[in-house]
Amino acid sequence: MHLQAPGLGGAKNFLSTRLTQNILALISKNPETNFPRLLTLVKLLAVQDRHKRQVETVAAYYRENPAGREYINRLASNLHPNVRNKLLYNWFMNAMLWGIPRQRSMAEKLGVGVPNLILVDPTSACNLACTGCWAGKYSAKNSLSRERLDRLFSEAKELGIYWIVFSGGEPLIYPHLFDLMAKHRDMAFMAYTNGTLINEKVAGKIVALGNFTPAISLEGWRERTDARRGEGTFDRVMRAMDLLREKGAAFGVSITITRENVLEVTADEFIDFLIDKGAVYGWTFHYIPIGRNPDVDLMVTPEQRAYLAERIPYIRTHKPIQIADFWNDGELTQGCLAGGRRYFHINAAGDVEPCAFVHFAVDNINEKSLVEVLHSPLFAAYQKRQPFDDNLLRPCPIIDVPRALRNIVAESGARPTHAGAETVLTGTIAAQLNNRSREWGRVAGDIWAKRCKEEKAGAL
Repeated sequence: MHLQAPGLGGAKNFLSTRLTQNILALISKNPETNFPRLLTLVKLLAVQDRHKRQVETVAAYYRENPAGREYINRLASNLHPNVRNKLLYNWFMNAMLWGIPRQRSMAEKLGVGVPNLILVDPTSACNLACTGCWAGKYSAKNSLSRERLDRLFSEAKELGIYWIVFSGGEPLIYPHLFDLMAKHRDMAFMAYTNGTLINEKVAGKIVALGNFTPAISLEGWRERTDARRGEGTFDRVMRAMDLLREKGAAFGVSITITRENVLEVTADEFIDFLIDKGAVYGWTFHYIPIGRNPDVDLMVTPEQRAYLAERIPYIRTHKPIQIADFWNDGELTQGCLAGGRRYFHINAAGDVEPCAFVHFAVDNINEKSLVEVLHSPLFAAYQKRQPFDDNLLRPCPIIDVPRALRNIVAESGARPTHAGAETVLTGTIAAQLNNRSREWGRVAGDIWAKRCKEEKAGAL
């Protein structure tokens, strides 16, 4: 199958694509030799200087970090060729190397920010009823049409967006999911999934498709996962992971970190277990009191968040797995990603929200084009305030700078997308978020000052 490189024409398109895929195929046979060759090619093809610098960083990571080298070699050796040649190519080349320059060009042309990815819920239906689910207050009867999703993906590619992430609900319930991903074979797709619907047939379809990676939800070991997700869930997830690993799929995990499981899910024993199971990446999300039965007492404490700010980067540099901390990685992302700056969320009713955790909207994707919703006054109110604090360890307008979210909603006239969404703005939960933000602000201030001092000393 021939995949095209967006933004390149004719012979250059064909040659760069074929050469890149040939080297990808060779990596599995001798990654120590061929991965550096691939990076050399990618650096030559990179349009932006910052991408060339990022390639140099990856090269140093592979050359100098044993865990990094083991991680890359795991990908090279364990992934099915179809996954390696489609998912990795689409994500690294189409979505990043060629997609981002296209996004910047279109943003300048249209006079509006163009994000790197879109998070979309094909359906709000789910086969589980997890305690504290962030999406638990949406109607369970909503779904986006196949035609609207198809058009959305085409609109996205016109803007240079080749990365789509699914959430829900349970995305694997949606009947048109695999057909749409097959049609848009030049895109990279990821789904946050509970994993319980991944049987041998589905695992085979994932590998045959090639451009799709599931991120499976876990809360820790069996007792804690089943307590939140239902008895037997952990064992079903383990079976799904075994099938995906055996077939050569690329998959990861999604973990909601609470006050109760923070040490469990970051312990060496648990991380090593995930690696042995075959997970190649992880997304960690600090619990946010929204959705079904919000509980502020489940939020991590300032001391626990400070621990995570040290522990997650340590795991990334000492274990052959890449794990993101959606809040504490604000320094890497230069603040909040949401509000259309780097991503936004479309729920299953079509409401266009700035973030998966900010349930307010002014537009609906069923009524407007992608370009039209990017001009949203809600997104404009977001972007003119980003970053929300000079301390990038305080990136979030929900839990770190809550006054910012109140001002954004008031200024844009955004409406809540379900009953109870407004509790982060007013009332008891809002007051508790104010207190938590002040407590974290004091701790984060000390950490930030220390990091700035160390960076300054390093520069000297």
